[in-house]
Amino acid sequence: MLPGPNLSDSPKPFDARPLLATLTDEPGVYRMLDSAGQVLYVGKAKNLKKRVSSYFKKNLPGPRIALMVSQVSRVEITATRSEAEALILENNLIKQLAPKYNILFRDDKSYPYITLTSGAFPRLAFHRGGFDKKSRYFGPYPNSIAVRESIQLLQKTFLLRTCEDAVFAHRSRPCLLHQIRRCKAPCVGLISAEAYAADVRLAELFLRGRHGEVVEGLSSAMQTAADHLNFEEAAMLRDQVRALQAVLHRQYVSSTGGEDADILAAVASADEICVNLAMVRGGLHLGDHPHFPRGAEGCDAEQSLLAFIEQHYLEHPIPARLVLSHAVLPASASVFEAVGKKISAGLPRNEMERAWLAMAENNAQLALESRHQAAVGARQRLEALRDTLGFPELPQRIECFDISHTQGEGTVASCVVCVAGVMKKSEYRRFNIAGIQPGDDYAAMRQALTRRYGKVAAGEAQAPDLILIDGGKGQLGVAHEVLAELGLEHLATIGVAKGEGRRPGLETLILGKGAEPVKLPASHSALHLIQEVRDEAHRFAIMGHRARRAKARGRSKLEDIPGVGAVRRRKLLAYFGGLQGVVAATAEDLCHVDGISRALAEVIHGKLH
Repeated sequence: MLPGPNLSDSPKPFDARPLLATLTDEPGVYRMLDSAGQVLYVGKAKNLKKRVSSYFKKNLPGPRIALMVSQVSRVEITATRSEAEALILENNLIKQLAPKYNILFRDDKSYPYITLTSGAFPRLAFHRGGFDKKSRYFGPYPNSIAVRESIQLLQKTFLLRTCEDAVFAHRSRPCLLHQIRRCKAPCVGLISAEAYAADVRLAELFLRGRHGEVVEGLSSAMQTAADHLNFEEAAMLRDQVRALQAVLHRQYVSSTGGEDADILAAVASADEICVNLAMVRGGLHLGDHPHFPRGAEGCDAEQSLLAFIEQHYLEHPIPARLVLSHAVLPASASVFEAVGKKISAGLPRNEMERAWLAMAENNAQLALESRHQAAVGARQRLEALRDTLGFPELPQRIECFDISHTQGEGTVASCVVCVAGVMKKSEYRRFNIAGIQPGDDYAAMRQALTRRYGKVAAGEAQAPDLILIDGGKGQLGVAHEVLAELGLEHLATIGVAKGEGRRPGLETLILGKGAEPVKLPASHSALHLIQEVRDEAHRFAIMGHRARRAKARGRSKLEDIPGVGAVRRRKLLAYFGGLQGVVAATAEDLCHVDGISRALAEVIHGKLH
C-alpha cells in the first residue's frame, strides 16, 4: 500500500495578523512574495495598513486577486515620505522584477523629436535620445514617420538645411536639395544669417502650434514682394502658404487653440487589452501608438489605463491635458505630484475632445484586431510547418544561421530567433568569425554553431525546437557534426537551399539523415515562414558584415602597434601629414616626433614595413 500524502508538506495559508498589527499608516510600497521568494506583486499605497489589510479579507474583488493571495508567503514593506515617492519606487520595482500579477507595459525606445540646433544657421533634424541645452526640441511625436513627414513639410516650406554639421562646413557648391528647392544653401552664402534666422523663427512658430501667425506672416511677406515687383519671391512665398494650408486642411481633427494633449483610450478584447496613445501637439493630431501590457490577464481596461499612466509619464514628458477613456482620477493624481506639474486630466470636455477620443478608441480596436489576426496567421504557419516536417508539437522556437562575407573579408555569422511565429529581435546574436581560412563557409558555420550551442549543452541557454541552416547539404552536414559533438543530435535541423537564380519560392528543404529533399509550393504557409526567418538571418548577417568591414577598412595601421596610443598617433600624423608620410619615414625621421623614442621608432617602422 502506497503511503498517503503528507499534509504537513502542503503550504500553509499566510497568517497576516502579525503583519497587519505592525503596519504603519504612512504611504509606501508593498511586495508580496511566494514560498520560493519570488515576487508575485508590487503595489503602492497612500495608507499601507489599509491597503495591505484589504487583501486579507473574506470578500476579494476578483478571482485573479484571490489566486495571488493564496500563493502569498511573505509581505515586505517599504515606507516612503509621500505617495508620489511610493509611485516612483513602485514603478522602478515593477520594471526591475516584472512580477507575475502586475500589469507591465514594455519600455519602448524614447519617443522621437524634431530639433533645431544652435548656431548662425540652425539645422532641422530628427532627434531621439538625450537633450542638448543649446538646441530646441519639439515633440514628442508618436513615431518616426510623423517626425519625418513634419520635417519634409518644414523643409519644403521654410527651406532649412538638414545636412550634418561636418557636411555643411565643407561644402563648396550647393547640393541637390538646393536645386530642387528644398534648401536655401546657407553653406555657400546664398542666404544671409538674418534672412535664414527669420525662416527659422517661422518654423519654430509653426512647430509650437502658432499656425495662424506663420500663414499671416508669409502672406504679408508675399504681398510686400509683389508690391515691389519681386514676383519670383512672391511666387515662392505663395507656394509656402499653400503647402502649409494644405497640411492644416488635412488635419480635419485639429484644434485652433494650438494646445498639447495626449488622448488615452483603453480597449479590451476577449483575451487582450490595448492602451492607445494619440498625440496632439500644437493643435495638430500627429498619430497613434498602441501599447499592449504584459500580465494583464483578468484585468479590465480601466485598471490597464491607470497602470499605463503611472508607468508612462514617469519616463516621458506629460502635456498639459490628458483626455481619458475612463475616469481613473483621483487614482492617478500621484503621477502628477511626482512629475511636479499641474495637469488637466479626465473624460472629454467638448466635441473636439470627443472626436479625438473616438479616433483613439477606433484605432485601439483596429490594433487589437490586427494583433489577433497576426497571431492567428503565425499559428497557422507554425501548424503548416509542423505537419510538413512531421513534428508531434508546434516548433515554438526556431533559430536560423547565415554567413556573410566579401571574398573572405569580415566574415560574420548571424543567429536570428523566431518565437511562436514572431521574430524576437532581443535574442538575435552575431558572431565575428576569426581564425579560419578566408571564404571557408563550412568552418565559419562550425565556429558559429559551436559557440551558440556550446552554451545550450552547458545549460546556459535555451534549446530551440528547430534549427534552420541557410545552405545545402554541406552546411547541414557541418551542423549535424557540431550538434553530435555537443550531445545535441536530438535537435531538429534542416537546411534551406536556394533555388535556381536564388528566386524566392524555389527553395529546397534538406532534411538530412537519408530523407528526400522537400520542395514546397510557392504558396505554402510553411515555406512563407521559413523564407521570413531565413531572409531575416540573411539581413542581420549582412548588416553585421558591412559594419565589421567598414570598421576594418577605416582602421589605421598605427592602431595595431603596441605603445602607440591616440596622442602619439595624432602627433605622428600631424608631423608627417598623414599615414602615407608616416609609412615613408625612416626610423631616424620618426625619432624627431615628440614622445617617440628610438626603440619605439624602430618598432613602428618594423610594423609598417
